[in-house]
Amino acid sequence: MPYVPTTVAERRQMLAACGASRMEELFNDIPASVRLGRELNLPRPLAEAAVQRHLEELAGKNKRLISFLGAGAYEHHIPAVVANLLSRSEFYTAYTPYQPEISQGTLQAIFEFQSLISELTGLDVATASHYDGATATAEAALAACNATRRQKVLISRALNPHYRAVLATYAGGQGVELVEIPLQDGRTDLAVLEQMLQQAPKQVAAVILPNPNFFGQVEAMAEVTEAAHRAGALSIAVVDPISLGVLAAPGEYGADLAVGEGQGLGNPLNFGGPYLGFITAREKLLRRLPGRIAGQTTDVDGKRAFVLTLQAREQHIRREKATSNICSNEALCALAATIYLAALGKEGLQEVARQCLLKAHYAQKELAALPGVTPVFSGPFFCEFVLKTKLGPGDVARSLADQSFAAGFDLSPYYPEFEGAMLFAVTETRTRDEIDALVAAIGGMLA
Repeated sequence: MPYVPTTVAERRQMLAACGASRMEELFNDIPASVRLGRELNLPRPLAEAAVQRHLEELAGKNKRLISFLGAGAYEHHIPAVVANLLSRSEFYTAYTPYQPEISQGTLQAIFEFQSLISELTGLDVATASHYDGATATAEAALAACNATRRQKVLISRALNPHYRAVLATYAGGQGVELVEIPLQDGRTDLAVLEQMLQQAPKQVAAVILPNPNFFGQVEAMAEVTEAAHRAGALSIAVVDPISLGVLAAPGEYGADLAVGEGQGLGNPLNFGGPYLGFITAREKLLRRLPGRIAGQTTDVDGKRAFVLTLQAREQHIRREKATSNICSNEALCALAATIYLAALGKEGLQEVARQCLLKAHYAQKELAALPGVTPVFSGPFFCEFVLKTKLGPGDVARSLADQSFAAGFDLSPYYPEFEGAMLFAVTETRTRDEIDALVAAIGGMLA
């Protein structure tokens, strides 16, 4: 823990103020049956320098794995400016700024995040950040049901399985019916989707389609959006924001809402979080959106000012009129995304996306050329692809880990129909030498 500069005398003074003579007395309300009842079994105390050396020795035992894993969480290069600005004391909080008169900087940061995400997705309005991409997807589905007064939502089977699980949890509590759209060659089956829409006239609230999908495949977003609109349903695009450097923005193909995970925008992997979700929409859906929006206005002196507005959540309005019970946002993670996007700019983001695209295709081509390796899908892909080998995914992953690679995500627990298939991801952080080393490692185990 950080150094705490309290003296023995100061600690005694604090204990006296609490009516205690020893620190242990502060725990008297905890039942004795669940207390340890003895001193911790720790080695003898060490000097600060000795502790630092010991921790460095322990850290030296860690093995750094070169990651070719994705499946919704990606390793991207984070410019140094992100951490530098993010750690400033005036920003270093995730607390919601309820008092605008003392929170102008935080409110402006949220406003800038909303503006950048709206521009990136090509839609009119974005809310402040949400918990993660999965909850953002679920909230968008509920917003679509609210807007259309319908309770059926069609979701692609190629949507991230964790997103589908969260959707099912949300839907179960709201009386929403979820129906999966099957796949054809790793992409959403458009013919079946058309049949499903025709068989349920005026019943479907929304069609949820990821792009790229969980397998990295690029979906036919314009065709799906048109089909949804013909049935009076809304189109919800689930996007990787990095991919929008090379793929069409949701606003370009007519999507009504776009959601996604912003982890790749300046946030490290962190063993699973915290992350941030985003929701953008067309203006007509503005009042259906969950959470809150930071708006720009002028104060009594005519100067630019920022406020929280359209706070359609149950903390602020009557519960029966609230669009969501979301009570927090991921302000610090959203700030990282804001700094990242501002630092890269349009051309920088396009270059990152191009490198992801080209390096992934190089890796897939080299791996597919190995004897015993088979590509599972034939369609266009972004930074992820699926392969099969004559060895099982578990054997491949263990062997690669021994050679300092984290690669070969096993799809079978989530997609039994793709037994033996493995998902690989390649971002701009991977070098050609690392890709060639992965190819050599897999080639060696298959020889």
